[in-house]
Amino acid sequence: MPDPLMYQQDNFVVLEANQPEQFLTPSELLEKLKTTLQQLEIQDLSPDLQKFETVEAQAQYLLDTSCELDIAPGQYLQWYAVRLEK
Repeated sequence: MPDPLMYQQDNFVVLEANQPEQFLTPSELLEKLKTTLQQLEIQDLSPDLQKFETVEAQAQYLLDTSCELDIAPGQYLQWYAVRLEK
């Protein structure tokens, strides 16, 4: 049986075009995703995101199922769960 520790998502490393990497908590990443989604036009979103009525639902869906959001040509947002050890 897999160790439950493997599925903890306490922190994420976030990569953006032309930006240094950031470490965010799940709630911070959710806010970043919501902010980013609000800046995009609905027709620029993938069909699986367009089916959600709220930005909150879209952001949660991305957090749960994806690790990348294409923003524009040459612009991206990627996130990966990481374990930070002291």
